[in-house]
Amino acid sequence: QVQLVESGGGLVQAGGSLRLSCAASGRTFSSYAMGWFRQAPGKDREFVSTISRSGGSTYYTDSVKGRFTISRDNAKNTLYLQMNNLKPEDTAVYYCAARSRFATTHLSLTDYGYWGQGTQVTVSS
Repeated sequence: QVQLVESGGGLVQAGGSLRLSCAASGRTFSSYAMGWFRQAPGKDREFVSTISRSGGSTYYTDSVKGRFTISRDNAKNTLYLQMNNLKPEDTAVYYCAARSRFATTHLSLTDYGYWGQGTQVTVSS
């Protein structure tokens, strides 16, 4: 098993930037493909981005392409999400999640077996 703890959320103005981190402990971090999801108030949790075990492959939902960058440091057991040019519609609780295999399909919640507790990102207009 792997335990995940997100950090780095906060309040930022539109056009600003934040970097989220997800610290992993337990089973070897590099054994997992990782993902970021978000849940806005009153909405379902949605996929944001995913990265392969090595970090060599990434995939993004269309609404964040060109603004968000997912990365990982397997030596530090940490996943990152660099978010630039933030928009009010990016306001949500952001969650990191782990799965055994990297994929760019089957990106639903049930495809990920491990989850963090979430970190709040609020973007003011």
